[in-house]
Amino acid sequence: MSFRSISLLIPSLLAAAVPVAAPVHAQTPMDHAASTCATPAELPAALADWRDPLPMQAASDEKSASRTVLEPGSAVTLALRPTPAVAYPLRPAKPGGSGSHGGLASFTVREAGTWRVALGSGAWVDVVKGGKAESSTAHGHGPECSGIRKMVDFGLKPGRYTLQIAASGQEKLTVLVTRLP
Repeated sequence: MSFRSISLLIPSLLAAAVPVAAPVHAQTPMDHAASTCATPAELPAALADWRDPLPMQAASDEKSASRTVLEPGSAVTLALRPTPAVAYPLRPAKPGGSGSHGGLASFTVREAGTWRVALGSGAWVDVVKGGKAESSTAHGHGPECSGIRKMVDFGLKPGRYTLQIAASGQEKLTVLVTRLP
């Protein structure tokens, strides 16, 4: 085959390759992931407010946490603080390093039952009352395509609690505290 024949053949081969390249690109994992979450997940009633969070500054100590009040059933996006700036009432099991973020808030339980703390990204969460961490009863992930990364359940009695967030790699964290039916 001569050089001239090859140079005439190359444009034909390239033209034939273009239609094949487009469908292959459409099947990339990123495109598949985006298409599977095109519609947000339906949320149960206890998590219904997740997609409408209000902004709130996390507290840096227990005294200011009493004024940083979470309303059960209402989502907030907490602006967290650098870990060294937070004085936790109880040392978190995973406090995070100097490059992580955390903060405090409080909430009131009016009815005993199972209470869920939902988080939008990975972080350590403790529920504290009277200088003692409440034991969690379950851990899980939120519904796929919901934006809820982590859920932790606690069996709580009526009273005022402090929510401790620690070891977050993000400066902001969406949080929802709610009673399960």
